[in-house]
Amino acid sequence: VQLQASGGGLVPAGGSLRLSCAASRLSFSLYGMAWFRQAPGKEREFVAAISRSADATFYVDSVKGRFTISRDNAKNTMYLQMNTLKSEDTAVYYCAARLLRPSSWNMSLEYTHWGQGTQVTVSS
Repeated sequence: VQLQASGGGLVPAGGSLRLSCAASRLSFSLYGMAWFRQAPGKEREFVAAISRSADATFYVDSVKGRFTISRDNAKNTMYLQMNTLKSEDTAVYYCAARLLRPSSWNMSLEYTHWGQGTQVTVSS
């Protein structure tokens, strides 16, 4: 199983970025997927998750209304559209996968596969 996160970069506050997570060597449509982030000196934090068929999505309160998680099972890819970015969104963003679905979508320990992370830096 391989997860490749991309799309990070440096963006001014108020700007937008779109992260992608390309999956390989797994039956992507069978996996619940999520984004987590980790800022320097802080613990890894849940950001958003999406069910296998995209009929359910979940967000941490701090990104609701600004971030949108989606997936394209035909392309084995998950996305995170991030709008109205704030300096506090600065972190390394990781994608994660779990076969079928986790017991708790926001618990990092529930996910069995992780991507390498992509840096998002929001300048104020």
